[in-house]
Parts: sequence; C-alpha cells; structure tokens
Amino acid sequence: MTRSVPGVRRPLDKPRGNLVASVILIAFFSILALLIMVPLIAMALGTLKGGAELWRNGLNLRPEFGKWSLKSWRYLFTGITVDGEPLPHSYFTWFKNSLVIVALQTALTLFISSFVAYGFEMYEFKGKSALFLCVLLVLMIPFEILMLPMYVQANSMRLLDNIWGIMLPFLASVSAIFFFRQYLSGLPKDLLDAGRVDGCNEYAVYLRIILPIMGPALSSMSVLVGMGAWNSLLWPMLVLTSMSKYTLPIGLNTLFTPYGNNYDLMITGSCFAVLPILALYIFAQRFIIDGLTAGGVKG
Repeated sequence: MTRSVPGVRRPLDKPRGNLVASVILIAFFSILALLIMVPLIAMALGTLKGGAELWRNGLNLRPEFGKWSLKSWRYLFTGITVDGEPLPHSYFTWFKNSLVIVALQTALTLFISSFVAYGFEMYEFKGKSALFLCVLLVLMIPFEILMLPMYVQANSMRLLDNIWGIMLPFLASVSAIFFFRQYLSGLPKDLLDAGRVDGCNEYAVYLRIILPIMGPALSSMSVLVGMGAWNSLLWPMLVLTSMSKYTLPIGLNTLFTPYGNNYDLMITGSCFAVLPILALYIFAQRFIIDGLTAGGVKG
C-alpha cells in the first residue's frame, strides 16, 4: 500500500488534465474552423445557382439539388453571359494580369522593404530615429488623401495604364519595413562582422547572410503583401484604362451594369479568385507563426 505524500502530485494527474484541455481545445478550434468555412461553402454552392435564385434568397447552405447547374461556370470560361452576350473581356485575361502584378509586387516589395529595414536596424547613422519616425507617420495618412497626388505623379511619369503605375507606389511598404525591422532586432550584429571577415561587402552580407535567415519573416509577410495586391481595387481602377489590362477585381466589377447584374458570374468568378490566396496560405502556413513570433523575442 502506497502512501500519498502531501504536496506531491500523482503521475496520473498531469496527463489527465492535459487530455481534458486538449479535448476542449480541439472541440473549440473545430467549431471555429467550421464557422470560418461557412462563407466559403456558401460561396461554392452559389456557383451552382442561377442569378435569379441568388437575387431572391442570397447565399445560403440549402442543398437545392434540383436548381443546381454549371451554367455560370460555362458562361464564365467561354466568355458568353446568360443573355447570350459576350463578356467585356476574357476572365482568364483578368486572372493572368492579377497573377503577374501580385508576383512582381510581392517579390519587389519583400526585397525593397527588407533591405530598408536592414539599413535601419543594422547600421547607425545621424537622424536614424527621426527618419524612421517619419516612415511610421505615413501609416497615419489615409490612402484617400494620397490618392490624388499619386495620380498626378503617375501621370507626369507616364505610368498610367501600366502595371508599373500600379506597383511602384507600394514597393516600399511601411508595415513591411516595421515588421522586418522587428524581426532583424532579434539577430546578432556579429553576423555582419563575420561576413566582412569572410570578404563580403555590405550588399553581399545582406544577400548571402541576412536574407536567407529572414526566410520565415519573408514567407509570412508574402501572404499579407500578396493578399493586399490581389484584392486591390481602387488604385488599379484609377491607373488602368484599357480593358485588356484590367485586374480581376476590376473585371468582376464590370459585371455590374445599369441594365442588370450578373450575380451568378460574379459569385463564380469570386470563388475562383479565392483559390490563389488559399494556395498561398497553404504553401506558407508553416512559416507564418514562426515569422510573426520570432521578431518579438530577442536572444
């Protein structure tokens, strides 16, 4: 017969408590995941319904099998609307334009913003704090205030109706610079001296030593930057004038007409527009948490 010692927890108590906590967490996050999936499931089901049905009942989860069809899919991919009229331009053209802009803007934004953050964190120079404060103050200025001066400048630089006119104003992202600087603050500056000893110049230190270490931060920020570029509507709508250069959000917006709205085409197009963002999340999900938390711990 074993005697229990006061103040000493039995070995079985801890696993039992962990098991109950694990079950509660699994149940909570399972319910949360289902709630998050409801809009996506409703949108996917909406692609199988007609425009009149969507107008009457909106998006819902009712499985009305008798009213389902793939007409909106065929109309969207063939370029012919429900009324037999051709779409203003090919859906795949809008999709391709958005993919090109997102790929270029994400890659250039990550490189430029991380390079700026590298300079702010790893080097000491006169007026460093004041200059970084000015960078952060840009976050307080709404885009609607900057929109008109940016448009005038883009016009003077002959960047209207050009994808570079869409990307150039946002390649140095203030939020990305701040995020990367916080991440770099957890790295020892001895890495710079080690690189210089090995014969690297200042640019080589960044490209060969610092940039590979920033992999988790770059991966997590790529999701945010890519999602922002993919969903951007207002600025591309101001810059682009040729329908063949429209991005996907602008192209879907053209389906709104004074004579009727192609809700079935819009829902189907929006459903396929979500797929690249989901793919980006799936690809970078193992880096997101590491990138968001590593900069908050110094060591």
